[in-house]
Amino acid sequence: MKIAADKVVELDYKLTVNGETVDQSEPGEPLTYLHGHSNIIPGLEQAIEGRSAGETLQVTVQPEDGYGPRDEDNMDELDRADFEDDIEVGMTYYAQAEDGSVLPFTVLSLDGDTVKVDFNPPLAGEVLNFEVTVLSVRDATTEELEHGHAHSAGMHDHE
Repeated sequence: MKIAADKVVELDYKLTVNGETVDQSEPGEPLTYLHGHSNIIPGLEQAIEGRSAGETLQVTVQPEDGYGPRDEDNMDELDRADFEDDIEVGMTYYAQAEDGSVLPFTVLSLDGDTVKVDFNPPLAGEVLNFEVTVLSVRDATTEELEHGHAHSAGMHDHE
């Protein structure tokens, strides 16, 4: 069975940026996702379409098809009083936008009562290098299609 829209795919992957491993699946814990529903970055999804279980491939994803280009205007200065906890430079925190969505941001620096933050995704502007092994491909269930994502065993069990 080939990877196509509405298929559930299990992948082992390793992501490197500038030769450094920044993310990878754990042994026995593959990434499981519903193909064609924007559940993984577009460049990776496009590259593995049509592949089958057992295939291993190298995929290079440019920023436009990954986490987007870096936007220098996507930084801000917040008041230290807006933070409930101690603030650590380099840590990721989450802000709630007016529409209720959650925006992750990274603390760049502290200067007195001013906290400089970056709302760009940490990998924005980076070329992503994936090493991917397709472990399995199956048809999605009706429930998975309705929910728009893959379900792992026991994920939506009701008591």
